[in-house]
Amino acid sequence: MVRRHELTDREWELLAPLIPRAATGRPRVEDRQVVNGMVYKIRTGISWRDLPERYGPWNTVYKIEHTIEYLDLVGTCHGFVGTLGRLVPRMRGQEFTDDERETVRRQIGRVRAAADWLEGAVDNGEFTLDEQLAQLLKGE
Repeated sequence: MVRRHELTDREWELLAPLIPRAATGRPRVEDRQVVNGMVYKIRTGISWRDLPERYGPWNTVYKIEHTIEYLDLVGTCHGFVGTLGRLVPRMRGQEFTDDERETVRRQIGRVRAAADWLEGAVDNGEFTLDEQLAQLLKGE
């Protein structure tokens, strides 16, 4: 059962491959459980110590989520997928003008470029505002 502040199965399918796997060490709390704990914290604004036990020990979730930027990133990805899930069914049967289709295509291109940049930044650990990202953020 998916609770109100948790990822759907579809959202988890998209996010799960992005989470690094530990090669060795102690058994850990399930990744989905931890991510759901982070999402719950973001959406409810509770303190870490008040995190429900179903997400694992609060300090485990806290240690894994060690920066507000990480929470923002996960929350933004979650929100984007959630918005698409709400929008797409309502758009069935709608017709768009050529200008509207072009505008949507241009914005999808920006989303793709931003996602590609972010994926590279996560992979190589470099989050500097380079020229490519700066142009993208300006809409160029």
